[in-house]
Amino acid sequence: MGSLRFQSPLLGCSQKPRTQGFESKGGGGGGLCSGVVVRVTCGLRNAPRKPLWRSRVLSTEAIQAVQSLKLAKSSSSKLEEVFSTRLSRLLKADLLDTLSELQRQNELDLALKVFEFLRNESWYTPDPSAYSDMILLLGKSKLIHEAEALFTKLKEDGLQPDTRAYTELIGAYLQMNMLEKALETYESMKTSGCLPDKLTFMILIRNLEKAGQEELATAVKRECEELMDEPEKFLEVVARKHVRNVAVT
Repeated sequence: MGSLRFQSPLLGCSQKPRTQGFESKGGGGGGLCSGVVVRVTCGLRNAPRKPLWRSRVLSTEAIQAVQSLKLAKSSSSKLEEVFSTRLSRLLKADLLDTLSELQRQNELDLALKVFEFLRNESWYTPDPSAYSDMILLLGKSKLIHEAEALFTKLKEDGLQPDTRAYTELIGAYLQMNMLEKALETYESMKTSGCLPDKLTFMILIRNLEKAGQEELATAVKRECEELMDEPEKFLEVVARKHVRNVAVT
């Protein structure tokens, strides 16, 4: 398998990370890094992403649990009572649905509390999608240290970060205009063996171009061409969206 070697005189750095664990159309991953602090913006999705583990209509019990939590959130004593009298009695599926609904409604503080609550349940099995949902929510709220901590906790729970977990952390960094950290995470993703997906390439290319980092954006596009099927169509979509967003702003 070949490898892409990227070197930028602007940034003065060059890397060749390993790209094992996935198949390529004929090329390998490259090394991208940045020593320049730039201001970027990031829109991860045009619409909220449905949690991966929610697949059914909310039960009456889950709806009541969400309502009770929201009514009690201003009082720590009332909130504790809701957890002990209502959430502790929920079935597994209803508790998971309660968390998903709080995430959908961007109730960050409540979602964090429910997430920690279910992690202590005897039936709980670590699920990477649950962590990814929470990292997304923290990133949207620009709580980058909490997002990083949750990413670390994912690994402490015995899980290996998947493509979505890495991509959500990259998005969180971009929300905070931390382009260098986003690129470092992108390199770590590839080194771990995770294959970047359309969302990974979309947010990196758009934000590199917005930041004026055309050389880095071109390098990411080359990797996209090597790793994706029909990359030309995808890059056309990225370009159209980028032009439309620039026109709006």
